[in-house]
Amino acid sequence: MKKIKILDSTLRDGAQSESISFSVSDKLKIISVLDDMGVDYIEAGNPGSNPKDLEFFARAAKITMKTAKLCAFGSTRRKNLRAEEDDNVLSLLKANTDVVVIFGKSWDLHIREILKTTPENNLELIGDTVDFFKKKGKEVIYDAEHFFDGYKSNRDCALDSLRAAARAGADSLCLCDTNGGCLPSDIFRITREVVAMFPGLPVGIHCHNDIGCAVASSMIAVDAGAEQVQGTFIGIGERCGNADLSVIIPNLQLKQGCQCISSDLDKLSEAVFTVSEIANIPVPLNKPYVGLSAFAHKGGMHIDGVCKCSQSFEHVEPTLVGNKRRFLMSEVSGRTTVLAKVKDIAPELHKDSPETALIVQKLKDMEHEGYQFESADASFELMVMNVLGRFQPHFKLNMYKTSGEWPNPDGAMSAYAVLIIDVNGKTETAASTGNGPVNALDLALRKALTVFYPEVSRIHLVDYKVRVLTAENGSAAKVRVLLESTNGERVWTTVGVSTDIIQASWLALIDSIEYILNGL
Repeated sequence: MKKIKILDSTLRDGAQSESISFSVSDKLKIISVLDDMGVDYIEAGNPGSNPKDLEFFARAAKITMKTAKLCAFGSTRRKNLRAEEDDNVLSLLKANTDVVVIFGKSWDLHIREILKTTPENNLELIGDTVDFFKKKGKEVIYDAEHFFDGYKSNRDCALDSLRAAARAGADSLCLCDTNGGCLPSDIFRITREVVAMFPGLPVGIHCHNDIGCAVASSMIAVDAGAEQVQGTFIGIGERCGNADLSVIIPNLQLKQGCQCISSDLDKLSEAVFTVSEIANIPVPLNKPYVGLSAFAHKGGMHIDGVCKCSQSFEHVEPTLVGNKRRFLMSEVSGRTTVLAKVKDIAPELHKDSPETALIVQKLKDMEHEGYQFESADASFELMVMNVLGRFQPHFKLNMYKTSGEWPNPDGAMSAYAVLIIDVNGKTETAASTGNGPVNALDLALRKALTVFYPEVSRIHLVDYKVRVLTAENGSAAKVRVLLESTNGERVWTTVGVSTDIIQASWLALIDSIEYILNGL
């Protein structure tokens, strides 16, 4: 198998994404996930840019990595300083990593307009900086920033920047589509030409996603001879993001027969959801390989086909990437669809079972009321358990009361909730303030239930959606609430419907907790 080295830049390029701010603790958790996945390099930050990265590298130095090498990232020396005098260069040494990633200019536009220097001086900056770190015993990856734009503007100037790094001893050269605007056809042509010019020196690829081609361009660069792929694990990054390694890695391994990581791919889904949770970014339903919809089937013909022969509508087996097949329920679902959905809960059911007819009818009745189960698997499973008489409620609500105020004096918690629940004849009262009545009610319920069920403390909401179903009724409209919950290991979705948005939220909230307490 062809070995492709993976450099993950989630903690550096990914951290430059809008709304992303990793703490030192966040970064340490993410390097653990990436190391478990078996990537080759983790580009963990620019120690010269902020004190947080310096603290991170100091703490990370005490961690023994299984497979990955930590990389410090920084630029070539400034034009008016020697390498040993440049604070940014010296900060890379302070990071104490075995590998440094140095980026330099390869586009004559940047040399002229950004650095305000000559092409000759630019080559000195590159060569001096690479040479400085090689003499310090470092592995040096040279990133040729804006290489493809530079190549198309001034081919000789762009290639000279690579030659300067190679002469100074760079261990690999990475071609960067920093603006993210190159077509895959250009990426292939130019990468192939560069690989031919530097025999024996590994060439890498670093793509941004500004025209939606980062994954395709990275893949085709490998076809052209690239031996290293850079990206971020969930595709986050500047502007439109970076090449998504969680898509590229399984593509290369499952589709092109390359070896990219040392761990099994069945860890992929869990790793994506862990990194996404730390980054506070929801995983798109349609995310390739790992999204909840990646192996979800709704159409009757599709479901029938998958049940008979999975490859008829699935390009890979979902378990290969740690995902699972899902059959989506709706008012058009027939008995075959229902049986496929409930086979893990009630494998004894068949088309002619009276319980199957009851489940189908209950499904249609509830969807007529406004429920939607195709995005709420947890609520559907609880409904089935209820129809089959197997549902065991773990608590009963005696009462709840919510209140809110505006303007809010403290500017934060705007609502208050109090409730009383009954668990096996024992009552528990809890109250909480929250950022709105639903948040306050959620916090109060979990506070009360934790007394009886400690595992509830691990459950928290990650997404909350409301849809108005009967807009013509104005403020008295019926609403549907979808709640996405997690316990840090799994993610599940529940639904509630009512003309009262708080009650709809409460119904979805109850399901989200009962789902786990019932062992589903």
